[in-house]
Amino acid sequence: MQVLRIDDQATWDRSLLALPNPHVLQSWAWGAFKSRHGWSATRLLFKEEDQAVAAALVLRRKLPLLPASVLYVPKGPVVDWTDTARASQVLADLEGLARQWRAVSIKIDPDVYYPDRTPSFSPRPVCAPGTRELLAERGWRFSGEQIQFRNTVLLDLDRSEDDLLAHMKQKTRYNVRLAARHGVEVRAGTKSDLALFYDLYEETAQRDGFPIRPAGYYHDVWRTFLDAGQARLLLAEVEGDVVAGLMIFTFGPAAWYIYGASSDRHRNLMPNNLLQWEAIRSAQAAGCKLYDLWGAPDDLDESDPMWGVVRFKLGLGGELAGGLGAWDFPVSKAGYWLYTEVIPRYLAWLRGRAMAQA
Repeated sequence: MQVLRIDDQATWDRSLLALPNPHVLQSWAWGAFKSRHGWSATRLLFKEEDQAVAAALVLRRKLPLLPASVLYVPKGPVVDWTDTARASQVLADLEGLARQWRAVSIKIDPDVYYPDRTPSFSPRPVCAPGTRELLAERGWRFSGEQIQFRNTVLLDLDRSEDDLLAHMKQKTRYNVRLAARHGVEVRAGTKSDLALFYDLYEETAQRDGFPIRPAGYYHDVWRTFLDAGQARLLLAEVEGDVVAGLMIFTFGPAAWYIYGASSDRHRNLMPNNLLQWEAIRSAQAAGCKLYDLWGAPDDLDESDPMWGVVRFKLGLGGELAGGLGAWDFPVSKAGYWLYTEVIPRYLAWLRGRAMAQA
């Protein structure tokens, strides 16, 4: 197997899209964005007989408290995981790269799912048990730091709008029509709307209690994908007042709902239901066959903080998909222990001490 480093955007995205199940977090745009926020990006293309068979966007970050770095392959590597020999070779090359760069560890979270927890319509690989065994045999371990959601909700877009509406829960379908009847309008947003979208996102974070990054981080990722033609911003208005918004990323055959925000204003008019319906139609118009609603808890339980969100996604006609999750390969066992156990505890102790003295 030949491993090539790719430094050309067109070559990378074209090669990636030719592989099975390409993911937006492996795209050129994602690596370019992360390179401006503490990571360096290396794009590796694996070839056999001049044919691309796998790809891996490898992100590298210098550790602040150790003379070393960590590596991360977000939602990758992209390879046919049913071909165990090929997948094993790709893993071996990544392990070798981690040793060469003297990394503490390398993390991957391949986009593969368990057979009994994957919708029948999904093109996603469903060989997680075999993949899990392969990783364990090679010395990889399930990561205690799951950066991306392990599970998600998937919606089949390869059908008519009537079929899509028919597969929604009755209440969701009713709310879509209610919003339209009561004056909610959805429009396409532009880069000039990003400040407004961030304000909504910040309001949502404060209301729902999840942490967010500074505005500049989001403006950068949103602009990057809008400029690349791989994102769509949609905003819901009531009499000219923007009350909700979302952004979907598109790459090849799939769309991902990654960012959503809403105000408490006019929530009774169900703007989020109409907004998602228009997002579904927009993804379909872009040629996407799959809509990834991005995120579900490990266990579907009403006590989970994400229960309301997941119930909303399932109401749209989506189905749960249980993923393999992220796995780490410790290059240095001592360094990995320091990075995953000692340093987090020390930092937590410092934060607790600071709060006690405040």
